Amino acid sequence: MERVPQYPPNLRPPKMQKRLKFMRGPEVVHKNFIHKQYGIVAESGGRLRWGHFEMLRLTIGRKMDINRMFAIWRVPPPWQPVTKKGQGQRMGGGKGAIDYYVTPIKKGRVILEIAGNCEFSEVKSFLDIVAQQLPFKARVISHNLLIDSEHTPIE
Repeated sequence: MERVPQYPPNLRPPKMQKRLKFMRGPEVVHKNFIHKQYGIVAESGGRLRWGHFEMLRLTIGRKMDINRMFAIWRVPPPWQPVTKKGQGQRMGGGKGAIDYYVTPIKKGRVILEIAGNCEFSEVKSFLDIVAQQLPFKARVISHNLLIDSEHTPIE
């Protein structure tokens, strides 16, 4: 995953408003597993920074047995700019410079999917560690649990 999106050389990177609609409400598209096995699902909205992607990549790459299983990203790389004014600046003077980029996540979005020749008990141990370190509530879930939770309301 790239830290900063690549723009053509003649295009200035656009600044953007917060657009909280990208984080609010339930996910309508990416809420089911492709390979129907295991993954991490967001339980609330939030933003993923590049450091969170690196933490996911390094932890799962270390703990996962690559001969029997594989992981798939289900979220795009950071694309939404977040601006910040320099410390000590007075009010006014226009919008600040782009500080970093984020990926907004809605409730119910599948963040990562793990599949292959593996059991839920062996995958759950290292995915729990990763899910707790995300900047929003997330849980490790299997396809069967995901289907059951769609039919019963989660509080």
